[in-house]
Amino acid sequence: MEPSWKALLPFFVVIPISIWTKQVIPGLFVGLLVGSYLMTPSLLGGLRTMLHYVVDNLMQTNNIRIIMFLYVFAGLVSMIKYTGGIKGFVHLVSKKVKSAKTAMFLTWISTMVTFSDPDFRIVTVAPIMKALSKRLGLSSQQIGFAIEVTSNPVVALIPIATAFVGYMVSVIDKALDTAGIGAEPYIVYVRSIPFNFFSYAIIAVGLYYSFFVYSRRKQAAVSEARGMEPIRRWNKRLALEMAEEQQPDGSEPNEAQGEEGDAMQTCPRAYQKETPVKPWNLIVPLSVVLVLTLFLSWWDGHRGARTFWDAFLRSDALGAMLEALLFTVIIAVAFFLWQRFKLNDLLTHFVKGGNELMSVIVMLALIWALSAVAEDLGFSQYITSHVQQWIPPFFVAPILFLLGAVISYFIGSSWGTWGMLMPLGVTLASQSGTNILPVIGAVFASGTFGAFASPLSDNTVTLCTILDLPVMEYARTKLIPSLIAAGIAAVLFGATSFLLH
Repeated sequence: MEPSWKALLPFFVVIPISIWTKQVIPGLFVGLLVGSYLMTPSLLGGLRTMLHYVVDNLMQTNNIRIIMFLYVFAGLVSMIKYTGGIKGFVHLVSKKVKSAKTAMFLTWISTMVTFSDPDFRIVTVAPIMKALSKRLGLSSQQIGFAIEVTSNPVVALIPIATAFVGYMVSVIDKALDTAGIGAEPYIVYVRSIPFNFFSYAIIAVGLYYSFFVYSRRKQAAVSEARGMEPIRRWNKRLALEMAEEQQPDGSEPNEAQGEEGDAMQTCPRAYQKETPVKPWNLIVPLSVVLVLTLFLSWWDGHRGARTFWDAFLRSDALGAMLEALLFTVIIAVAFFLWQRFKLNDLLTHFVKGGNELMSVIVMLALIWALSAVAEDLGFSQYITSHVQQWIPPFFVAPILFLLGAVISYFIGSSWGTWGMLMPLGVTLASQSGTNILPVIGAVFASGTFGAFASPLSDNTVTLCTILDLPVMEYARTKLIPSLIAAGIAAVLFGATSFLLH
């Protein structure tokens, strides 16, 4: 098809609809539908074209592997929750904390064992801190900020054994293909990590705010004065309803014992009251998946590699991570069966955990199909001949970061922002002669901004539910440090684009 301005229509449709509905999937669906009808402008032709693009992209080997990785990873986490891994870790760590400073240090250092997924980190660490907050004089805002600043911004920087890696590599792969760049997507992703300036900036700002800005007593007094009790009652009712759903015989859930026990039970996503206390059910699977990922990545690329690190660059990283994850699930199931957990219950929770990511899998399928139909409409060619003239090469990265930050703030989704902007960003960078690494870093940084700062972010909502915080009020307390970090990142993107052009 002859390239024209119509090639941009699918992307122009996605962004406003996503912001209006505050959901990414409707925007992607309408954008794909528009692109399909532009390809085949007939009553049934557009629908058939849309289905063709969805099915064709889902059947690609790498895309199937990404879907398997996400589903299996979520299933493993669900089994860890069911077998008491998270609850055991909570109880183990809470006994070691004796002061507010130690508690804040623990919040930061615990990232080392809970980095695999932001929600996983939140439901693991937040109940501990909530249980200890009154005894140690910590405010909920201070605790929440420290947990969240070490969740999404940190996970986005880790290239192995996280729920983000497969998705981030996928959007880069599709963007490189759209731009006609023949590079290994995982290697490009690893090399772009130093350019995710917002993550680094917000972590630095977070350290300062966590230990030097927040006043524990003042924040606690403000929270009480603004009427936190209705929020606590609502969250307690929600926790009880979700606990009852897990008891098919209709029996009443056991009452929590003590103030700290009650605080820990207000997080039904982490564990139920009847869950056993087994910290090794968290420690063993996470250790196995990390060690196996490192070993299999090295093993896959060590033949012909000149150095240890060169072996990692030569490896099929996504394949190694998927293999390590499958091995870990087998080992974990055997470990849990040895503890006399029932196989049927383990499988039920595995499937339940995987199904929680179905919305993400649907979003991925739509992103892959949308990128393909836009390319067939002549997206790259039109960008080459027109759009690149509108944006000076030095400003591609900072403009994409600022645009993506606005979008991600209004939709509250890092993954949605990455999927929408990555093809546009890489194509613009390639055709304007700009280094693609800062541009890729800018897209990832922009999505990370929204996932951290937006009141619509699922991370923020989950955290506020656990800590009994009003979402909008808490989001406002994060806005100033978020904007400071965003300003620093924008300047760094501009300077880096100038130096690397």
